[in-house]
Amino acid sequence: QVQLVESGGGLVQPGGSLRLSCAASGRTVNRDAMGWFRQAPGKERELVAAMNWSGFSRYYADSVKGRFTISRDRAKNTVYLQMNILKPESTDVYYCALDTSQRPDVITTPGEYDYWGQGTQVTVSS
Repeated sequence: QVQLVESGGGLVQPGGSLRLSCAASGRTVNRDAMGWFRQAPGKERELVAAMNWSGFSRYYADSVKGRFTISRDRAKNTVYLQMNILKPESTDVYYCALDTSQRPDVITTPGEYDYWGQGTQVTVSS
């Protein structure tokens, strides 16, 4: 059974940094596309960053370009989202997602992902 477990969320001041982790179990995800989404109550899930199976193709939402980085540690079977220069509008629940199709492209649509983590709360406030 594939499971994704996020961690690393919390309360941080504006301008601060957090690194979210998404640890996978039940499947080696080193050749899978992964994504990070955010969701506020009552709103649709929104893509923040994603990478294709090889990691050579990456997508970032305009609002996070230059501040967030998605990466993968193959030895740990874990995907990260490094978030720098955080802003109050970054406050949300963040979810990691896994696609097992091994398509070559970056996947940007939530419905195309096969597995989701439980989410981790990120709050940016002074």
